[in-house]
Amino acid sequence: MMQMEINNRSLLTVVVPLYNEAENLPAFVKTAIEFCRARNWQIIFVNDGSLDATKQILDGLAPEPHVLILHHKVNRGYGGALKTGIRHVTTAFLITMDGDGQHHLEDVEHLFQFAVQTEADMVVGKREGVNTSTVYRALGKYLIRSFTKILMPLPVTDLNSGFKLYRTEHAKRYITVCPDSMAFSDVITLVFLNERNLVLEHPIRISPRRLGQSSINIITAFETVMQVLNITLMFNPLRVFLPISIFCILAGIGWGLPIVLLGRGVSVGAMLAIVTGLIFFVLGLLASQLSAIRMERLRDDNHASPNGKSDS
Repeated sequence: MMQMEINNRSLLTVVVPLYNEAENLPAFVKTAIEFCRARNWQIIFVNDGSLDATKQILDGLAPEPHVLILHHKVNRGYGGALKTGIRHVTTAFLITMDGDGQHHLEDVEHLFQFAVQTEADMVVGKREGVNTSTVYRALGKYLIRSFTKILMPLPVTDLNSGFKLYRTEHAKRYITVCPDSMAFSDVITLVFLNERNLVLEHPIRISPRRLGQSSINIITAFETVMQVLNITLMFNPLRVFLPISIFCILAGIGWGLPIVLLGRGVSVGAMLAIVTGLIFFVLGLLASQLSAIRMERLRDDNHASPNGKSDS
């Protein structure tokens, strides 16, 4: 059980991934640093190989003990930037937030207080207020969530929110199985849920993006769906293999039984369907065994040691 006082401010680090945010950065960085300094929080900016002036703006900041600036030489992706930041966190909790001005710094404190009060392992910022999604993006989010609910239980409504609080020890362990792409936010939430950690939601405000453009597109949605399928196969492969197995066996029986009752022998197609179903069932059992072994290693191996103060 967690026993700590909320006024122990050194418990939290804010991790901000940045890619081509030079237009939004000057106002955001100054406010974010002052906000964290006043609360004795750490803040980490990760420049993910930006092609604009993001690097120059960050390098122009005055050195401060609670501020860490990391640069990727090339773009590794949203998840890759978050992984770099998370690996450098030394506090008990961390919060990830975007640097495009859509998130409100006051909500960082709200999520932190809520996590301490509820002893949560992850708190997902449930976006409320201004709707910043187009109809196209809203449909994509709905389809991703619906697909995910088919594959696994999903008590979280805002799965792909980038504003999340993590218990650091868990986050460092779980990022080893998370992708470097935009699907990171979805996948790491599913990992926390599947590992029986306490995952809760708390409302946050969201503002429209003022400058710059979002990098989310149709490819991002496709990658997310594939990563959700991949993580389901990793944690609970029978949820994928078993329905396919049952469908094939029932289809084979439904196809072949009338032919047998009519005395016309055994249908080759029906037998093929039944055998295919049995093969999928066996593959599901084997995948489940491999999944159990891999997840046991994930629980035992903590790849959480910081790798220095810079990242290339």
